[in-house]
Amino acid sequence: MAKLLDKIKKAELVGKGGACFPTFSKWQAVKNAKADKKYIVCNCSEGEPDVKKDGYILEHFPEKLIDGINLAVKEIKADKAYIFINEAYYKKYSTKLLGLIVDTKIELFKKPHVGGYIAGEESSLINAIEGSRIEPNRKPPYPSDSGLWGAPTLINNVETFYDVSLINSDAYNKNRFYTVAGDCVWPGVYEFSNDQTIGDILVESKNYPKFDFFVQVGGGASGEVLNSNQLDREVGGSGSITVYSIEKHKPIDVIRNWLNFFMNESCGQCTPCREGTYRLHEIINQNKPNWHMFFAILEDLPETSFCALGISVPVPIISYFKNVLKDNQEFSSIFVENNI
Repeated sequence: MAKLLDKIKKAELVGKGGACFPTFSKWQAVKNAKADKKYIVCNCSEGEPDVKKDGYILEHFPEKLIDGINLAVKEIKADKAYIFINEAYYKKYSTKLLGLIVDTKIELFKKPHVGGYIAGEESSLINAIEGSRIEPNRKPPYPSDSGLWGAPTLINNVETFYDVSLINSDAYNKNRFYTVAGDCVWPGVYEFSNDQTIGDILVESKNYPKFDFFVQVGGGASGEVLNSNQLDREVGGSGSITVYSIEKHKPIDVIRNWLNFFMNESCGQCTPCREGTYRLHEIINQNKPNWHMFFAILEDLPETSFCALGISVPVPIISYFKNVLKDNQEFSSIFVENNI
């Protein structure tokens, strides 16, 4: 019988939290680490808008999740495993989960209310469990070398542990869960193959719009924006597709909503992210936005921000201009003048 790590490697499993890092490499690094103690964290923070797949797994397949974590505990010989779970999911699923983790090394850890979105970043998550200030740390070292209390720590998303359970029982068929949201008839979580295109998912879930639209894929705030002629791609990221009606949503409102999220969820640790998101929000709310300043800040954020939150801010906005607003009479000149 093939060993679990060999099966994970053969399945080419990648993390489903957004970064898509090879799961085999992460497990192997923690397993090989020389240390007195090792830990595991299942990241169930899921704090980005329009991403609901972890909640779907907790609702329908909690036994598979716990099985995947227990397999990891055994494989890397971990001393303890934590399920880092957001408040809403804790309230809804903790009773069921607590019943499933009796006599295991798994403990539920409720994400602190003050943690916000950034608490789902792996180094912030470690700080939260340790009781430290919830903000990201500079890397390296990575958690696989020095995580919880300085010990090698394996951190994977809920769906990744679910997949490991399937792989171990030879039931994995390279599917993944997709959240479809926004202006669609049947919003929800759907299971399709890893390589399914955005267009096929919308068609097969009976959510393909009959109106002019664009989509945001991979994440509900940090995801890339694509027009309706760019749907022959895979989704990636955390597996979300948000549909926007072009007629229904005014561009300034769309951009303002993204900036509301980034500004409110910035932990405030680094000045570029803290001040940059605030200034972008301030500019977009002016009667005549200073677009030159707006795009100058967007250009600087990826170069100067400490973590992925600040780095992600330009992704939806620039792709929105590039793939959708370049054909909009009101915004096309802004697109050209600022050399986007």
